[in-house]
Amino acid sequence: MRSWLKISLGLTASTLCLAGIYSASAQISPGYSAEQAVAGKTAYAESCQSCHGAALDDGQFAPALKGPDFLAHWGGKPAGELNDFIHDNMPKGMGGSLSDETYINILAYLLQGNAITPHADKLTAENAKQMSLPGHVGGLSVLAPGVKLPPDPNPTANPLDKITPVTEAMLANPVDADWLNWRRTRDGSGYSPLKQINKANVKGLTRVWSWALPVGPAEGTPLVHDGVMFVAGYRDTIQAFNAANGDLLWQYTRRLPKGVNSSVKKAVAILGNMLYSGTSDGHLIALDVKTGNVKWDTDLGQEEGVSVGTDSGPVIAKGNVILGSRGGHPFIAAVNAQTGKEAWRFGTIAKDGKEGDSWNGMPYEKRTGGTVWIPGSYDEGTGLVYFGTAQTYDTGPLAKKIKGGNNDALYMDTTLALNPETGKLVWYFQHLPNDQWDHDWVFERILFNSGGKRLVATAGKQALYDVLDASTGKFAYSFDPGLQNVILSVDPKTGAKKINPETLPGDGKIHFICPSTAGAKNLMPAALNPNTHVLVTQLTEVCADFIPVEPGVRGTLSTGIRQGVRPRPDGDGNYGRLEAFDITTGKSLWKTRQRATFQSGVLSVDGLVFVGDINRYFSAYDESTGQKLWTTRLPDASNGTPVAYSVNGKEYIAIVTGTGGTHSVDFDNLHPEIKPPPARTESVEVFALPGN
Repeated sequence: MRSWLKISLGLTASTLCLAGIYSASAQISPGYSAEQAVAGKTAYAESCQSCHGAALDDGQFAPALKGPDFLAHWGGKPAGELNDFIHDNMPKGMGGSLSDETYINILAYLLQGNAITPHADKLTAENAKQMSLPGHVGGLSVLAPGVKLPPDPNPTANPLDKITPVTEAMLANPVDADWLNWRRTRDGSGYSPLKQINKANVKGLTRVWSWALPVGPAEGTPLVHDGVMFVAGYRDTIQAFNAANGDLLWQYTRRLPKGVNSSVKKAVAILGNMLYSGTSDGHLIALDVKTGNVKWDTDLGQEEGVSVGTDSGPVIAKGNVILGSRGGHPFIAAVNAQTGKEAWRFGTIAKDGKEGDSWNGMPYEKRTGGTVWIPGSYDEGTGLVYFGTAQTYDTGPLAKKIKGGNNDALYMDTTLALNPETGKLVWYFQHLPNDQWDHDWVFERILFNSGGKRLVATAGKQALYDVLDASTGKFAYSFDPGLQNVILSVDPKTGAKKINPETLPGDGKIHFICPSTAGAKNLMPAALNPNTHVLVTQLTEVCADFIPVEPGVRGTLSTGIRQGVRPRPDGDGNYGRLEAFDITTGKSLWKTRQRATFQSGVLSVDGLVFVGDINRYFSAYDESTGQKLWTTRLPDASNGTPVAYSVNGKEYIAIVTGTGGTHSVDFDNLHPEIKPPPARTESVEVFALPGN
């Protein structure tokens, strides 16, 4: 019985389905005889225990067969369906090899293990079809055997019944009602053309539904298609909801191997009838959008013995699911969307002799960094996918250039433009060679049109934006909000940065650096209205002292420093900054400042921008003036990104709450009066205007 649930649940998955989805005839509570359970226990020990464990939920190689995860998948389904599944797939690779009676007995033992009461009548394959498994058991909620329940008097239509396959043409030009990508469109803009919620009526927004997510950090962005919302939560949980009312339609939960901790998931992707997500144990999975069942599961393996992290989120391009990774030697990998077969992978750390030795003589096996922890962008016109990379995590060996050497550290802090079908590098632009400040340029790549050209814009933690030709990578221009002191100037022709020597650490002195390693900009994406060319980004006004550490102590960076965060010298106690730019010129249009740092991504919709802050306020601003037009308070702050969608003509704004990575707590000491909830309350919060 090795991993027999793997076929349905993807080794560690469970899928919660409402009873109303299944046959109305399967409404009788299950029963079995005690003798069947005894015989089933013996058969289980012989055929199943080695994988699923003696206690049904303590196996190392297969998911639990009792408890919440098990019932989450099978609750509401006919017991006969479970019997058929066991018969067809158990033991692994030997489905149907046991007798029909043995399979029924094992089913009886599983029912007993889930606290379902035995019955005088025997369980048979035929009567199991009429028995509905409970969604949970415990206390007074266990139904007596043979109880027949009346049907739901007010059944709700299930939007999964009418959900349509998503094509690449739909991803390229999604209907206004849907949010099909991390930033809605694959150009990274974060813009919705919906118009029902606007400047005149946004003050009327009210919360219409919410849902508690698994407790833990949250950085996710919902996807919405045909009235179904998909949300990735902590503990590798993905849930599907009725996007109009919040009814749960199914749930997938991955049971991680021992020793593997759950990581946040920034995004999922959709194509055809499948939903795609990276997992905390370095896999890429495809789920059936209608059931949450695993269609394929691809192990991306380890890179030079270091576990792979896949929390960035995938992008779809040319039939491939393309995902960046963390790890010792990170990579960008493409997997065929239909088959799950890996198509290519591109390593983000240059190898010896490639493009010249830019790693100061360091051998490849010693090089680190270049992680890809933000989803990539894709452009139909150029046919390229664009990813950003982080800095190196071992700055010490690069601090002083060796004689005749080069310490740029390719491909750190770089935009990579790849062919999505082959993985071939078409061009690259290194924004910040030899990053000694942990100022990675890994964040979103936004594509737009200006002056008859297709351009791509991005900023690193310094919040300085570089704009490049999307086809060639040639530098176009840059603009700087003025929150950094590391870069003195940018060459207007090449984009090369002139570094302020007073900011270079590693000489045993204290250096004042703006911004801190948390960045003036970080993982939360900006938004661009492609019609007005208004880019709105959230920024943080914060600096730091880089202080030398004692000999033998690594510190924050391996150049031997630790960081002490401090306000800007000209600061007034306000650290949060929301600023709008004309992206075609870099001209600042307006800015609004406040005490609390902005913590969510930005949504642009019909002249409005939505964003959340660390003090749990979620607000809408006038895109043209920066005036705040609406605000509400969330149960927790958000490190996710708000989205806009529509169901049956009604428009909604949704956001995932729950603080994510270290950025959520980087500035706690700067505003000690802002208190996060002691008990975390991750959730999906959905808002709409009153009325039908």
